[in-house]
Order: sequence, then structure tokens, then C-alpha cells
Amino acid sequence: MFNSFTFQLDPYKSLRYDIVRYLFAAAGGAGFLIDYGLFALCSEVFEWHYLLSAALGFTAGLIFVYIVSNKWVFTNRKMQHHQVVEFTIFSIIGVVGLLLTMLFMWIFTDLCFIPALISKLLTTALVLIWNFGARKVLLY
Repeated sequence: MFNSFTFQLDPYKSLRYDIVRYLFAAAGGAGFLIDYGLFALCSEVFEWHYLLSAALGFTAGLIFVYIVSNKWVFTNRKMQHHQVVEFTIFSIIGVVGLLLTMLFMWIFTDLCFIPALISKLLTTALVLIWNFGARKVLLY
């Protein structure tokens, strides 16, 4: 009986492995540093509007995450031989993520009066769930 229970969990082993690598590379790693670093630089040092800063950081992080996702995070690519289609879908998911970023940043910063730097952290965590889930289902 225990072996059948273990066997049922095996399909999730790959998913857990992908999540850990995605978190390390995209959210907890360089992708997050690029996104948040550009956001902080533009909003705090250059004093740009927080939504413009968030869009710039998100876009730069998106490009990095695309490269890392294909090279290291996801071992199986559904559209590996159709890179234009793959990047288009990846970008569409990213645009939805950017729209969610703008929405959450506005809600947290303007409606909830949370400082923009903290709003960006909360937003990043929420949008990460969308980005990973959509990419895993549609592309990897």
C-alpha cells in the first residue's frame, strides 16, 4: 500500500524540481535582483514614477528569466523547435504578468498606502505564481 502511494507522488517530483530551480533562478536569484534592482534604482534614485520603474524592472527580468528558463530551469520544452512561437507565448504570459504587476502595484501603493518598495516585493510574489504556472502548463 505504501508503494502505491509513493508511485502516485512520482509525477510531482519533476514539478517540485522545476519549482525549486525556477525560484532559485527567477524569483530568489538573478531574475529577481534584476527586476527589483532596476525598480529600486529608477524609483528611488532617478525618482521615476513607481509604475514606470516597475515596468522597466519587470521587462528586464523577463528577458533574463526566458534565457534561464530555457537553459536551466525546465528540462522539457514543448516548443523547443519553434522558438519564435515559444518566445511569443512566453512574452504573452509576460505581458499578462506585467499587467498584473501594474495592477497589484497600484492597489498596494495607491489604495493600501504600502510603500512602493514593499509593494514591489508583495507583487513579485503574486506574479511569480502566475508566471510559473502559465509557463509550466503552456510551454514546459
